[in-house]
Amino acid sequence: MKKTFTIIPLLIALFLCICTLGVVAQNGSVAGKVIDEKSEPVSYATIILKGTSYGANTDDDGMYEINNVPTGTYTLEISYVGYATYNESVTVTAGSVTANIQLKTDYLSLNEVVVVGYGTKQIKDLTGAVTSVGTKDFSKGAVTSPEALITGKVAGIEITSGGGAPGAGQKIKVRGGSSLNASNEPLIVIDGVPVDNATKSDGSSSIAGAANPLSLINPNDIENITVLKDASAAAIYGSRAANGVIIITTKKGLAGSKLGVQYTANASVSTIPEYLDVLTGDELRALIEETGNDKQKGLVGTENTDWQKAIYRTPLSLDQNLSFTGGIKDLPYRLTFGYLDEQGILLRSKLERTSVGLNMSPAFLDDHLKVQINTKFAYTNNFFTNNGAIGSSVNFDPTQPIYQANKFGGYFEWVDVAGNPNTLAPKNPLGLIYQKDDESNVYRFIGNVQFDYKMHFLPELRANLNLGTDLSRSDGTIFIPASAASDYTRKGQMKFYDQKKNNKLLEFYLNYNKDVESIHSNFDLTAGYSYQDWLRAEPITPFQNEDGIDVGYPDLNALGDTVTPGSIAFKTQNTLISFYGRLNYTLFDRYLLTATLRDDGSSRFSPDNRWGLFPSLALAWRISDEAFLKNSGALSNLKLRLGYGVTGQQDIFNDYPYIANYNQGESTAQYPFGDTYYNVLRPDGYDANIKWEETVTYNVGLDFGFANGRINGSIDVYKKLTDDLLAVIPVPAGTNFTNNILTNVGSLENQGIELTLNLIPFDSQNFTWEIGGNVSYNKNEITKLTKIQDPDDVGVLVGGISGGVGNTIQVQTVGYPTNTFYVYKQIYDEDGKPIEGEYEDLNGDGIINPDDRYRYEKPAPDVFMGLYTNFAWKNWNAGAQMRGSFGNYMYNNVNSQYAFYSNINGSKNYMANLPESYFSSEFVNPQYLSDFYIENASFIRLDNISLGYNFRNINNGSTSLKVTAIVQNVFVITDYSGLDPEISGGIDNNIYPRPRIFSINLSLNL
Repeated sequence: MKKTFTIIPLLIALFLCICTLGVVAQNGSVAGKVIDEKSEPVSYATIILKGTSYGANTDDDGMYEINNVPTGTYTLEISYVGYATYNESVTVTAGSVTANIQLKTDYLSLNEVVVVGYGTKQIKDLTGAVTSVGTKDFSKGAVTSPEALITGKVAGIEITSGGGAPGAGQKIKVRGGSSLNASNEPLIVIDGVPVDNATKSDGSSSIAGAANPLSLINPNDIENITVLKDASAAAIYGSRAANGVIIITTKKGLAGSKLGVQYTANASVSTIPEYLDVLTGDELRALIEETGNDKQKGLVGTENTDWQKAIYRTPLSLDQNLSFTGGIKDLPYRLTFGYLDEQGILLRSKLERTSVGLNMSPAFLDDHLKVQINTKFAYTNNFFTNNGAIGSSVNFDPTQPIYQANKFGGYFEWVDVAGNPNTLAPKNPLGLIYQKDDESNVYRFIGNVQFDYKMHFLPELRANLNLGTDLSRSDGTIFIPASAASDYTRKGQMKFYDQKKNNKLLEFYLNYNKDVESIHSNFDLTAGYSYQDWLRAEPITPFQNEDGIDVGYPDLNALGDTVTPGSIAFKTQNTLISFYGRLNYTLFDRYLLTATLRDDGSSRFSPDNRWGLFPSLALAWRISDEAFLKNSGALSNLKLRLGYGVTGQQDIFNDYPYIANYNQGESTAQYPFGDTYYNVLRPDGYDANIKWEETVTYNVGLDFGFANGRINGSIDVYKKLTDDLLAVIPVPAGTNFTNNILTNVGSLENQGIELTLNLIPFDSQNFTWEIGGNVSYNKNEITKLTKIQDPDDVGVLVGGISGGVGNTIQVQTVGYPTNTFYVYKQIYDEDGKPIEGEYEDLNGDGIINPDDRYRYEKPAPDVFMGLYTNFAWKNWNAGAQMRGSFGNYMYNNVNSQYAFYSNINGSKNYMANLPESYFSSEFVNPQYLSDFYIENASFIRLDNISLGYNFRNINNGSTSLKVTAIVQNVFVITDYSGLDPEISGGIDNNIYPRPRIFSINLSLNL
C-alpha cells in the first residue's frame, strides 16, 4: 500500500501564489553585462546589492538584470570563482540603471565566501582545514547521491561505493577512521539541518528500504559542498564531529532577478566492464573427463551456459530535472522537480526517485529580518534484486541448462534423492533473481525555516533561529514463491516491513560582529543552543509462506507474548542538547584567532556521564599581507594555520547502552512449564558507565599561491588521537550475557599529510587549461585495546568471510592498523606454487594451530590521490578525472570460497564450477585462512572523461544549450585478480560490479 504526502500539492500551491506576486509595481532596476579581461562574457557570476537580498546571476552571454529595487544608493558586488570580487556604487531611480562590469582575473579567489558551522567566512579568513567544492568542480556524469559529486576532489577524504547497484551506499572516511565500532561516517549538514546518515552495526542503511540514505537527496539541487576536516573547524559541532563535517548548501534564488528556467537531462547506458574468469562448459567437461570420478562424470551436462552473461544486462537510465529560479520583489525562490530512473546492470535491480524542492528567501523590515525556507521531498521506489545470484553465477555448473520442466518454477536445480532441492548445492542464478521480489517505497522530507534578525538598535548583533526536521517513512515487501528452490522447505515466504523516523531540530544563536578601527581589529562572537531529537519506530510484521500462514515474527515483545501485526515492535529514541560558543578575532587583517567551546549532553549515556565538553583553538597568520611581502609580484598568498581541538563520538547502534535490556533467546532455547514451552529472554551486555569517545586533533597547515593564483594549494599535517574508544569486546565465559558488550576501551591514532595543488598553465582568449589534484597519506594504529594491557593478547577477531562456519580474516590488535588481516603464512614449492595445508610454524612449537596465524597487511591505503584536468577552447570544453589508491590489500573471498577442486563436488549429488584462478593453486580442499588470498589491491582508476559544446546565442541570446558526452569508470589499472580492487572493508565477496557508464547530458537554459 502506497502512502501519500500532502507536501507536494502544498509546495505547488505556494509556488503559484508566489508567481501571482509578479504584478507588484517595479521601483527600479539595475542591468548590464559582465565581461572578463579578454572581453569575454562571464557566465553565472553572482551580482548582489550588498546588505540586501536583491541580486541576479549572469546568463551565458554575461547579461544580468535586477528588478523591483527600491530607489536609493547601493554597493553592487560581483563575484565569481577565478575573479577578484568587484564593488561599484550605483544609484537606483524609478527606471533602469546600466552597470557594465569588467572583472579582473584572481585565480585564488580568497574573497570567496564558504559556509562553515553556524555562519559563513571568506576563504582568506579561515583558520582551520576547510575545503569547498562548487558546481563548477563537481564530478560529472550519472550521479545518484551527493557524496559522489566530490569523490577524489578533496584531500583527506576517501569515498568508496558499496558496489554498482542503483543507489548503492557510500563509505566516507575523513582522515582515516576514528572509531572501531561507533560510526566512522562524517556528520552531514544540509542547509543547516544535520541529517540522518547513520548505518546499522552490520553496515546497512538505518533507513529501511534505502541502500543509501543520501540517495534520497537530489544532487542536481546542490550548489556547494564544504568539508570541515580538522577539529578546530569542526568542533563547533562537538560530539558529532570526530569524523569531520560535510556541509551541503543547495541552490537559491536572488531577489529582483528575472525568472530563469533550466532543464537538464542525463541519458546513460551502463555496461559491465568485465566478467570473472571461470571455466566454460567445455573446459569443465574436459577437466572432469581427465580428473573426475564416475559419479562426477555422470553428473556433467551437455550445455555451455555462461551464467554471468545470463544475469547481467545493458540498461538505459534517465535523470531529468526542471528548475524555476527568480526573485519577486523581496521574495527570491527556486522550485525544482526531478525524476530519476536508474536501472542496474544486474537483472531487475532499479531505483526510481521523484523529488521536489522549494527554497525561498523573503526579507522583511528593510532587510533586517531575513527568512530562509528550505524544503526537500523525495520518494523512491527500489527493487533490490537477489545479489546472491552474483556468487551463484560464478559457482553454478556451466554444463547445465537455465530452464527445465520441473516443480521449481521451470529453472534447473540440483535435487536430492527425494526429488527436493539439494540444500548443499548452489541455486540457479536466474531462479534466485526471478523468484524473489524485494521492493520498497521510501519517503523523505528534509526542511527547515531559519530566521535571521539584525537588531535595529544594534546592527552588529544578529539573532538566528533555525527550526528543522528530517522525516522518513519506509515500507517494503519480500516475496518468495513456494516453488522457489531457495526457500522450498518453508513453502516460500512473504515478509512485510515498515519504519518511521522523525528527526527534530531547534537551534538558536546570537552573533555579534564588530570592526574596531581604532585598534585595527574585528570581533566575531557567536553563542548558541541546540536541541535535536531522533525517534525510530518499526511495527511488527510477520513472515508468511505463500499460503498466508505465519512462519515466524522478526520480533516479539519483552515477555515473548503473542503480538498483533501492525503494533509497534521496536521503538527507540535519543536526544542531544548542546550549548556552544565561538570567537573569531582578527588583528591588522592578518592575525587570526578562532576559539570554540561546545557542551553536549546525550541521552545515550547515564546522567553521570551525559555531558561532554569539546574545546578548540586555531591561529592563522596571513604572511603574504605583511608589508615586506604585500607588493610581491610572484607571491599571491601565504598563510600559516595552527589548530587544536577535541571532538566527540556518540553515534552508536544502540540508544540505551547503559541500561539493562533483554532480548528473545534463540528459538531452540525454551523453558517448559507443564506441557508448554516458553521462549526465554536473554540479557544483553551493557556498561552502566559508558561515556563519550573523544578525539584530540592537532593540525598544521600552509596555504600558498603564486603568479596571481595560477599556482595555488595547501599542505596540512595532522595527528588524531582517539581515547575511550566505543568498542565491542567479547564477554568473558561464565556470564549469561550475549557474546559481546559495547564499552569504552582502548585508543586509536591517525596521523598524516595532505597536499593540494592547482595549476593554470595556459589562459588565453580562446584556450584555457587547468590541472589540479591532491595526495593524502594516512597512518592508522591501535594504541590500546584492553583496560589491562596484555602483550600476549591476540586482539578482537573481526572480518567474517564466506566459507566454512564462523571464519574471520581480520583482527584488531594493539600496534597494528584497524582490520589488519590475520592469516597463516603459506609455504610454496620450488615453482612458486602454494603447497596445500603447508604453513610456517611461526611460534616454533612443532604444530600448526591458530597460534601460528600472523598479522599481514591491511585494507586501508597508505596513500590515495585525485587528479583532474580541464580544457576550454572557444565553445568546446573537455575534462578528465582520475583517482589512485596505494598500499591497500584485499582478501579475495571469491577465490578462497570457490577456487578448489572439491568445490566441483559430485559426492553430494551436484556439480559446481571453478574460477580459472584454481590453476594457480590447484588446491583440493579450501584454505580459507591462507595469506595466499591476500592480494595487493592498489589501483589507478580513470573515473570519467567528458567532451562538451556550448550552443550560445540561441533565440537572440535568451536561450543556451550545453551538450556533454561523458564516460564513467573508463578503466582501472591494478594487479588485483578480482573484478574490482576498490571495496570498503577489504573483503571481496561477490560485490555488485561497478558499471562502465556512457552518457549524454543536456542543459537547457531559458
